[in-house]
Amino acid sequence: MLLIKNIKELIQIEEKPVLYKAGKQMQDLQTLKNAWLLIKNDTIHDFGEMQHLSAEAQKATQTIDAENKMVFPCFCDSHTHIVYAGSREIEYVDKIKGLSYEEIAKRGGGILNSTKRLSQASEEELFQSAWERLEEIKQYGTGAVEIKSGYGLNLQDELKMLRVIKQLKEKSPLNIKSTFLGAHAVPADYKNRQNEYVDLIINEMIPMVASEDLADYIDVFCDKGFFTVEETDRILLAGIKHGLRPKIHANELDFSGGVQVGVKYNALSVDHLEYIGEEEIACLLNSGTMPTVLPGAAFFLGLPYSPVRKMMEAGLPIAMASDYNPGSSPSGNMQLILSFACVNYRMTPEEAINATTINSAYAMDCSETLGSIARGKTANVFITKPIPTYEFMPYAYGSNKVEQVILNGKLQ
Repeated sequence: MLLIKNIKELIQIEEKPVLYKAGKQMQDLQTLKNAWLLIKNDTIHDFGEMQHLSAEAQKATQTIDAENKMVFPCFCDSHTHIVYAGSREIEYVDKIKGLSYEEIAKRGGGILNSTKRLSQASEEELFQSAWERLEEIKQYGTGAVEIKSGYGLNLQDELKMLRVIKQLKEKSPLNIKSTFLGAHAVPADYKNRQNEYVDLIINEMIPMVASEDLADYIDVFCDKGFFTVEETDRILLAGIKHGLRPKIHANELDFSGGVQVGVKYNALSVDHLEYIGEEEIACLLNSGTMPTVLPGAAFFLGLPYSPVRKMMEAGLPIAMASDYNPGSSPSGNMQLILSFACVNYRMTPEEAINATTINSAYAMDCSETLGSIARGKTANVFITKPIPTYEFMPYAYGSNKVEQVILNGKLQ
């Protein structure tokens, strides 16, 4: 048993766990000062105030003194593309010079650039580079991560990516979910033949992915210049028939209809959401689909900021994830996402913490076991360096405030 004692403040505690927090509930952040936390095997066993330290806790075989430090549940990063080959900083310079995301893509950059590089990389090379990224995000407090394919864009390379993700799942202490994103872009070979590529995804890719049990979810980039609502509808329906629940890239570049088609098929989340109006908000209300905002991509690409305050005031939940990828968000630092939530989206620290823990856990379908400090949940927590308040976490945006990470009850 592992006891963390003298915790200055234990953050995001739940006596009666919830799956997510919506609307005004997002302002609610339960904490406990001068606290202790007892971990048994891989599970949060108990917690309380130091003046009521239990007899069982006093028998712990390992003890950490967290005086002047805080304990948080680990971040859950519900949207990443961290299996890729090579960076794309030259396109970054093109962006600085004024080229848009779509203009870069038309020149053979963007996703198709990553596709070409991935095709030339071995599974071992992809595994090693992705492993380094996992180790990096772990040090910033991330304990769970969703990873998408989508840089293959043919059967062989999509399967290669998903097999790498499967290896990462098996070897990493992080909780990992895998998403098949064959519909990330239309490959160059299928230019002006988009319908044929959609048929390839439906008739060949999805059955193979399902037969090898390589993915938890299916995703489509339903947006201006990418896949239409009708194509998305067909792909999602095929995925559902093979047991893959949808997640959607939606409304990043325009009002695309992606939110509506996602909700139609009970998508676990709809992600990006720079373009959201009354119709989309009404569609999402009471849907069970988590609106997920990706502040890193909007910041890096200079996109409009999603109307998060309007969405919460309407009663919606909000999750936030990093979108860690080489083209539009080359960072998986969820502490930075927490800061972006406050600075760029005017979320309170309480709302931002909920958005990056319990709500982003829901967007990975793991909020029953992760995303908060609750008895019986998996012991994925981090201990901060000495900090004055939990508001300091988003405030001090340039430094790593995490001192120790515990995943599945084990110190990392």
